[in-house]
Amino acid sequence: MKSRWILIALVAMAAMLFSACTAAPAAPAAEGEAAAPAEAGEAVTLDTVFSTEPPSLDPSLGSDTQSVWAVRQMFMGLTGFNEAAEVVPSLATEWSVSEDGLTWTYKMRDDVNWVKRDADTGEFEDLGPVTAGDVVFAVGRTLDPVEASPYASMLYMIEGAEEFNAADPAAENFEEMRAAVGVTALDDTTVEFKLKKPTGYFPAITGLWITFPQYAPAVEEHAEQWTEPGNIVTNGPYTLETWQHGAYMRYVKNPLWFDAANVQIEVIQGPIIESESTAMSMYEANEIDMMADPGWSPPLPDMDRIKADAALSEELLIAPRTCTYYYGFVNAKPPFDNPLVRKAFAAAVDRQSLIDNLLKGEQVPAHSFVSPGNFGNAAGDMDIAPWMVMEDYAAQLDQARAWLAEAGYPEGEGLDVLLMYNTSEAHAQVAQAVQAMWSEAFPQATVSVENQEWQVYLNTLLPDAPLEEKPHIYRLGWCADFPDAANWLIGVFRSNSDQNYAMFNSPEFDALVDEADSISDPARREELYKQAEQILVDDVTAIAPLYYYTYVRLYKPWMTNIVISPVTGDPIHEWTIDTAAKAAARQ
Repeated sequence: MKSRWILIALVAMAAMLFSACTAAPAAPAAEGEAAAPAEAGEAVTLDTVFSTEPPSLDPSLGSDTQSVWAVRQMFMGLTGFNEAAEVVPSLATEWSVSEDGLTWTYKMRDDVNWVKRDADTGEFEDLGPVTAGDVVFAVGRTLDPVEASPYASMLYMIEGAEEFNAADPAAENFEEMRAAVGVTALDDTTVEFKLKKPTGYFPAITGLWITFPQYAPAVEEHAEQWTEPGNIVTNGPYTLETWQHGAYMRYVKNPLWFDAANVQIEVIQGPIIESESTAMSMYEANEIDMMADPGWSPPLPDMDRIKADAALSEELLIAPRTCTYYYGFVNAKPPFDNPLVRKAFAAAVDRQSLIDNLLKGEQVPAHSFVSPGNFGNAAGDMDIAPWMVMEDYAAQLDQARAWLAEAGYPEGEGLDVLLMYNTSEAHAQVAQAVQAMWSEAFPQATVSVENQEWQVYLNTLLPDAPLEEKPHIYRLGWCADFPDAANWLIGVFRSNSDQNYAMFNSPEFDALVDEADSISDPARREELYKQAEQILVDDVTAIAPLYYYTYVRLYKPWMTNIVISPVTGDPIHEWTIDTAAKAAARQ
């Protein structure tokens, strides 16, 4: 690992430790002074590869890593997260909460403007300041049932939010319900949220992209096309220049952004290529600057070679990440409507072998859903599903076989199981390894694997998609949108969550996470979250966590001042490139 990388373990936040990785910072430009430019006439360009088409660049509709990564490059919200996972000001300069915990008031900066790039001339137009009304519009749009935002439930602590999101758009009082949502512009730079219950982590909620302000005229004029080049209006460090769907994306610096003088990288560009091995070849040929797309890491078969190579090993970064890789069971689809079948398949995975022999990125075997680095996580608590991570895998396998036999399928007799994953070489290799483990554990079962392109895959998994089109088992990862178990347990597996692809429904689980979400006592919240994890992973086994992620990335030596947030990922506007070194390497 590069000596210039410094692993930071900084923050104790509600008794939890968050980790991040950053380079020694370069001296910042003085106020009003631009960062070092490239040669005259050449834009400072970050060349990369995107592993898949982002399903949406709409802040209200994004729900996956690709979409959210792009939104965060182009838009600012009231709050953000630093490299230590702390909530920090962004559009908001300060915020306060009433004594009863129900009213949050944010004061906004007045120097951030809406900007539109003309697709024909390349000129940037200043459309005026971002206001509190733009926040009100965005929150209302996320909650509007017509938009069907997959993340709308994350805002249900706001007064009137759940009722509006569940309303019939044809109802006579529909607009009244919209107006009753508890978000108000007190003036151009003051926005107020009224909550139906105290929520101590609410400043983290306003750091979610679904609350980021949106420019209403662009949305209303262009409807679903408002995020296309030439239509999109943004307020962040970058905007969209080119989107050749399925082929290529290019983001360019917003020269009218309030802190543009300190943004050195002027272009982020690359093709959309699903093959990690192709991307790796491009990296080694100096055609791209990093293997750090939000959707992938370096190819798994190359990890030993990378670690042994004198140059590549110096370019390799491995650091903690607040994410969990898991296989979900479609609980409503036979035979996985039987918890014994789910437990058997969850137990018959040798997680440590998967890490040691395939992944090789210092991941940690998982036996809980909420990853380390989040308040309320149960990682490492062996009261939760210890049978998933036994040191004696032979004993673990015996337990798996016993459960499957008890379910009526000795050695897997009569089972025809489909495991599905989104298209990716790495996901395919993990699926093949697990398929082999299951075939060895249950020799009479037939286990098939199938892949789908990302956007098609997400549609297949939607809770209300046809059951007959769903697989029995699906692959997903979950990364912290904000570092609290509420984001994981309520956001994904509460019975009414649009992210609940497992179709898991437990009134007891719902009651536990709802209680945890309504109180402020940290110790009690942790206990409630532990009980909820016990149900989800151990008792019912709605999912099979496989491992807790790490960042496994490659950066060229000319990439400097790299800061990575364990929550928001890549604030590229803070990064820099040694353009002379890059040019020399490409000669």
